[in-house]
Amino acid sequence: MTVRVDDGHGRPIEISEQAAWTKKDHRLSADDEVREASNTKTVMATLVLQLVAEHRLALTDPVDKWLPGQVRNGRAITLRMLLNHTSGLFDYTDDPALAPALTGQDSHVWTSTEILSLVRGHPALFEPGTEWSYSNTNYIAIGAVLEKATGKSLAALVRDRIAGPLGLRHTFYATGSAWRDRHAHGYEPDAAHMPPDVPDEFRNYAGPQHDDHVDVTGDYVTADGADAAVVSTAGDWSRFYGALMSGRLLPAAQLAEMRTTVPEIGPGDPDELGYGLGIETAKTDCGTVWDHVGIVPGYATYNVTDSTGRRTASFFFATSTLPTRQAHQTGAALMDAVNCAIFD
Repeated sequence: MTVRVDDGHGRPIEISEQAAWTKKDHRLSADDEVREASNTKTVMATLVLQLVAEHRLALTDPVDKWLPGQVRNGRAITLRMLLNHTSGLFDYTDDPALAPALTGQDSHVWTSTEILSLVRGHPALFEPGTEWSYSNTNYIAIGAVLEKATGKSLAALVRDRIAGPLGLRHTFYATGSAWRDRHAHGYEPDAAHMPPDVPDEFRNYAGPQHDDHVDVTGDYVTADGADAAVVSTAGDWSRFYGALMSGRLLPAAQLAEMRTTVPEIGPGDPDELGYGLGIETAKTDCGTVWDHVGIVPGYATYNVTDSTGRRTASFFFATSTLPTRQAHQTGAALMDAVNCAIFD
């Protein structure tokens, strides 16, 4: 695991620790590239809001305007509903047909058209705009809209509008298994050591096996796209958050839209969690933070910032499967500690 904390005063603190058995594969460093997984959603939302500022998209646009007939309830679902997870669309990662792709065993690269077609076979979770439910399908649709509206690939949009202007040399939209530089290895337990509550279709991962684990570093999750495909580093992500929250990437009106939230569970949610457009907010014991969590095989990432972008933090686990309750409790404690550390 690695942790990076920048409290806005002097040199950031960077820590990396790894189990002895992993050192034969790679010596972990706090500036290694990692798969940012669902943190990708913050990047996609930023791209959409840039186009909104340029009057090329509107948050009130129905999905059918850009993807006619491709999304269930597409006339009633707006881009805003996709971005803040109030669309009611079924999450494609819950369909067993995607399990081989999500465990690195299927070489077929699922396109957004194929995923949206699969999801159309599932009933809506609720009427658009009436409830909240996190769904990766929302951002598959967002990615397709971005490509339709611009005529450019998502990789080019991330490069030209985010990574290039900010000088993020280790941040890119992955379209395959290749890495650009030093990168953290990711692992999952092998089938014999997988926690018993994991479904059968997610017990076997592709990759080299040793020390009761599977090294999934070389796997490319062929169903991930606009919901989870960005690779970055803790340092790059700090610069991204700083630029985002300070207004370098978005005009004030669009940044305000991004930070307009809906309750993640409902009114009175005890954890006071809110989801904006591609970013989450939480009221912690130490202050209010903006953040996102990302999980793909071998990589669990958490990135957090204050409202100004001057205080940021990240941590990364080299697995998405925490096998014990103690591990989950430790992860939650680390998240709390990271949140408070940026305000020290």
